[in-house]
Parts: sequence; C-alpha cells; structure tokens
Amino acid sequence: MKAKITIIYLIIDLVLIAGCLFLPYVLRYNPGAIGRFLTTGSLTFLWLPSLDQYSVIYLFWAILIFLIFFPFGLYETRREISYLDEAILVLKALFFSSLPIAGAVFFLQVKIFSRLVFFQNLGGLALSLILWRILKRYLVRHRVARGFNNRHVLIVGAGKVGRAVAQEIARERFLGLEVVGFLDDHPEQIPPELRVLGGTGDLMVVVRREFVDEVLISIPSERDLVARLIDQARRMGKSIRVVPDLLSMGMEGIKAGYLGRIPLLEYYGKGLHGADLLLKRGFDIVISFFALLLLSPLLAAIAIAIKLTSPGPAIYVSRRNGKKGQLFNFYKFRTMVPGAEGMLESLRHLDETDGPIFKIRNDPRVTRVGKFLRRYSLDELPQLWNVLRGDMSLVGPRPPTPNEVEQYADWQLKRLEIRPGLTCLWQVKGRSNLSFREWMKFDLFYIENWSFWLDIKIILRTILVVFKGQGAY
Repeated sequence: MKAKITIIYLIIDLVLIAGCLFLPYVLRYNPGAIGRFLTTGSLTFLWLPSLDQYSVIYLFWAILIFLIFFPFGLYETRREISYLDEAILVLKALFFSSLPIAGAVFFLQVKIFSRLVFFQNLGGLALSLILWRILKRYLVRHRVARGFNNRHVLIVGAGKVGRAVAQEIARERFLGLEVVGFLDDHPEQIPPELRVLGGTGDLMVVVRREFVDEVLISIPSERDLVARLIDQARRMGKSIRVVPDLLSMGMEGIKAGYLGRIPLLEYYGKGLHGADLLLKRGFDIVISFFALLLLSPLLAAIAIAIKLTSPGPAIYVSRRNGKKGQLFNFYKFRTMVPGAEGMLESLRHLDETDGPIFKIRNDPRVTRVGKFLRRYSLDELPQLWNVLRGDMSLVGPRPPTPNEVEQYADWQLKRLEIRPGLTCLWQVKGRSNLSFREWMKFDLFYIENWSFWLDIKIILRTILVVFKGQGAY
C-alpha cells in the first residue's frame, strides 16, 4: 500500500514539475502556442529557441527535486506533520534542489537560459507542490478523523504523563490514534473516568483482547518493568514507544543522539544569543514598520470607533515588565469602560485563572466594541509600535505586569530573559483556554528551543487563530 501511495505522489509531482518548468518557457518565447494547441491541436510550441538546452537543464532539475524530496519525507503520508511544517519542508527541498541549477545558470552564465523564466519556474514549483500537498493532507486528515485506518493505542501508566498523552491524542484527531485504555498497578489512585484495563502484568492479555496496535509506555523511570513490557510487546509484534517523563523536568531542549552505540536523550538550554538576536531584531524592525504602514487605515478606524462608542482615550497605556524586568509603556486599544481598574477588586472572586493573572469570560467592564476587538486580537495592534521601538518582539512571552512578576516562582522568572512578544507559542495552542502553568511551560519551551523558523510558524499560525476568533476574551 505504501509503495502504491509513493508512486501516486511521484506521478502527481512529475506532472506538476513538468508543467511548472515548461509552461513559463513556452509563454516566454511562444505565448500564442498554448491557445493554438487548445483550438487547433497545433504543436507549434515544440518549436522553441534552445529547446534541447532547456530540456537538459529541466531534466537535471527534476531529477534533483525527486532525489531531495525523498530524504525530506515528502513522498510519505506522515500524519503527525502539520500543514505549515510540510510547506516549509517543500520550500527547503526546493531550495537545495534549485541551488545547483541557479549556480549553473547565473555563475556559469548559461546565456540561453532566461533568468526571468528561472524565477517563474521556481515560483510555480513552490506554489503547486505546496498547494497539492495541502489538499492531500486535508483529505487524509478528514478521513482519519472519521476513523479511517486508526490505530488502537494502549497507554501503560495512568499518571500525569499518561493522562497528558491521552489528552494530546484526543486533541489531535488527525494522528489516527485511539486510546483503548490504560494499564496501571495502582488503580485506586486513578480517577474513575479513566478506563483502566488492568495492571502491567496483564499486558499480553489486554493487547490480544482489545486488538491493540501500539503500546505507549509512560513510566520510563521503572527500568526493569519497562524492559519487561517492551520485550512482551515485541514478542507480540506490536509497536512500542516510550514517553520520557518530561513534564516533571521542565521544558528544556531535548536532542536525540548516541554515545557510541548507546542511544541518549540530551537535555540542553539553547536560548537566544549572538547572531540569533540580531536576526530576530532585524526581522522585528522590518515587519513592524511595514505592518504599521499598511495597517494605518485600520488603526485609525478602530480608534474612531472606540471614541464614538465610549468616553475616554482610544489607546490604553500600562506599565509592563520587559527583558530582564525592565519597565516600559505598553500600548493597546482600550477595550474597557473608564475606571475599569478601580472595579477589579470587586470582580476578583470571579477570576477563572489559576495564577497571578486575572481573566473572566464575560467581563462586565468590556465595552461592545472592546468585545469585538478582543475576539480578533485587534486591540493588540498598537504593540507594533512597541516592537518597532525595541520594547517588545513580534514573538515572545506576553509582557506581564509588575504585580504578576512579584508573584512568580523562581523558575517562572526565566520568561523575562528575552523581549516579550506580540504573540507567543501558547497563543496558538489554546490562547485563554490554557492554564497559567501551561502558559509558563510553553513560554519556557519557546525560549529554550528558539529558531527563526519557529517564529515564522508562530506568526502564521497566529494569523489563522485570530481569524477564527477562538479562545480569546
């Protein structure tokens, strides 16, 4: 089955690559040929200048694309990969496959090859190869979410880690996994709503009875027991995955590697420094400048709407803690009635969060326009000025108030090591629906695992989340 799917993917790519390579060439040198072919069947487009040289270059280019797409996993149907991650893989693979061709065309001065045609080829390849994979992934996810070819998963260990794994599987339906239940040697400590099918000694019986395809082990600290369970699962021909107990160890960077022939998990702190900071700051300046320029009519319209519907200033200014705790003026569109801060204590008992922050879904202080602005995060747009000034970054932990920082635990202060952001990782993972502790862990994960591509992914996903208007209040 996998071989057939790979062949189908190859055929689709072959058709798209041929079209994207030859179509700009034909339109450049014989623009009327396509119309004549469609109306009369004339093959005049076959008579083009330097057709043999173009064909040789295109042949090598196509071969390079196929050779590089394979190791990038672009001829597989990996359920766990996101739309954006697959699009980035396509762009990376096209970059590496096109680099030798660009070198030949530009540096060797292959004069018969039009530079304009080359960039049209490259743009067409990127667009078509990404779009068809988006369509493919949508169709696959749709079928998987409806139960197609789902795999039964048995989780060994119903503790914090095991329950977190089950919640993630339930949330990410496109993975095609279905939890049949748990094995745990201490069922009296497990919430009654969890389906505990027995103890660890019942593994082989439960696997047969429940038609389990995969065993997920979430008790890695019990080495002898884990080794026995792995041996039993392997003898039954079942897939086994061991979940490291990362939730109790913070959110540091994790890297798989080997010490000789011994597999290792390395925990490390990556952070941001040197060239990373320069790249991030340069990106912030360029994007915030052009965003302010392009969005200025919208900013003006929002300010007018606020002034017309509620007394008071259009912009709300508050003091926030930035990098290393430095205070700065934080700007956003006003979404509450005048005097809202004085009403806070009378509403404190309605707080729906579990940390030093204060949030309630139906805050009576929020104006009618303010509700709309909050739903689509339009109230945050003035912070583009904070980004341009250098108080904030486009992506980073959200800036806390001094009162919140005073209540931080020691490990939570780490989120002040970098500039706060206009958006952040937890904004695309659930927004206000997440707990304060989850916010913190996502922020620390971001700091320890920063990359330029991670910033791009968060920004693009933020746009999608904001358009949906979910999880914000």
